[in-house]
Amino acid sequence: MFLQSFDHHLLNLSVKTELSAFSRFWLEFFYFGIKEARACLFTGLFFVAVFVVPRAGLFGIPRYDALLVIALAIQVWLVATKLETLDELKAITLFHLVGFALEVFKTSSGIKSWSYPDFAYSKLFGVPLFSGFMYAAVGSYIIQAWRLFDLRIRHHPPYWMAGLIAVLIYANFFTHHYIGDYRWYLAACALGLYARSSVIFRPIDRDRRMPLLLAFVLIGFFIWLAENVTTFFGIWKYPNQLGAWSAVHVGKWSSWSLLVVMTFTIVVNLKHIKQRIHIAS
Repeated sequence: MFLQSFDHHLLNLSVKTELSAFSRFWLEFFYFGIKEARACLFTGLFFVAVFVVPRAGLFGIPRYDALLVIALAIQVWLVATKLETLDELKAITLFHLVGFALEVFKTSSGIKSWSYPDFAYSKLFGVPLFSGFMYAAVGSYIIQAWRLFDLRIRHHPPYWMAGLIAVLIYANFFTHHYIGDYRWYLAACALGLYARSSVIFRPIDRDRRMPLLLAFVLIGFFIWLAENVTTFFGIWKYPNQLGAWSAVHVGKWSSWSLLVVMTFTIVVNLKHIKQRIHIAS
């Protein structure tokens, strides 16, 4: 299959001749972009569906239902072609459930942080079932990137500490409606917890290093951009977008970056990934 052959190529890259520092930088930057795009396979295909499926639906199927069918088809295809394993699918399913629970709370009548205005047969508690796949897409990206970039983590905090901060981050998405928003306190805790952590990745045949915190912030930024795109197409809407679309407040960037921390914590507990984690002493 083409994708397996393409992945084999990406995983076995090497530079046969000596390159100048300038030439190597641009070649590595090019392949970094290629691998990033490949890691976003699920996200990319789902976004194509968002662009293609009209608001009126497809073949008589309401838009949200059509997006659910497409998301399920993509996920089944990824597992069937062994681009994702069953263990990885379990983690992605957990992301889906965690995200869906958050969606149900945020769209409830007492909260109304955002809404899904269109009709769908697959709505549960007012939330279309496809919405959980938007969270699962983040997990899928991290899992694919781990393999394609041969990721390793140095000075990762103890698992119980990482797990505790992840639970508190998730809880804050709910509790800040009642007892105050402790997002920045949690961000400060995460900053201290991951201050020494770095991610080692391989664009071609040499290891490169990046602060893990920077990776969290960058992924959060691109999710924020994706959120702007999906709200522009009316997939869901914030209260200030009901009359006319406006950009999602930049403050959401911090929320998404914290969500990435939580997602990352789930991914690092996969057995085959734990082997590449160095715990800080």
